[in-house]
Amino acid sequence: MRKLNSVKTFSSNSLNEWYKIRNPFKVVFNFIVIFLSKFSPFLSLKRFLLRLTGMKIGKNVSIAPGVSFDFFWPELIELKENCLIGYNTTVLAHEFLIKEYRTGKVVIGKNVLVGANATVLAGVEIGDDSVIGAMSLVNSDVPNKTFFAGVPAKFVKKI
Repeated sequence: MRKLNSVKTFSSNSLNEWYKIRNPFKVVFNFIVIFLSKFSPFLSLKRFLLRLTGMKIGKNVSIAPGVSFDFFWPELIELKENCLIGYNTTVLAHEFLIKEYRTGKVVIGKNVLVGANATVLAGVEIGDDSVIGAMSLVNSDVPNKTFFAGVPAKFVKKI
């Protein structure tokens, strides 16, 4: 089960109110910084840029090219030390719905490998020493030392 905070809105569509929910200048800053980091070949520069948005990033974190992080709530994302985020992965910390929006902290544990083109949804924690298969949709917590894969990601085996 994902750990999400839900906030009701009063418009016909919660995304229409994004500028009332988050400071537009902060969102634009986050967007630009995350976009720049997406294409930087230098891992130390990526980590530096992403920390400017409030993301918590541990030592030796490796982020492949094309990775997209949530630019509305990047401060809710934590990448613990020595994790590797694969090419073109998406990590979200929010979801806009019709009459509400939800936010949730995302924690990717130590020594975790997230395969290419995976999507990690808001409110999910991936335990230490785990592996997420390529093109997986992580919509629930992943225990330590496990391999999850698929859409949605399901337990495959213990590591």
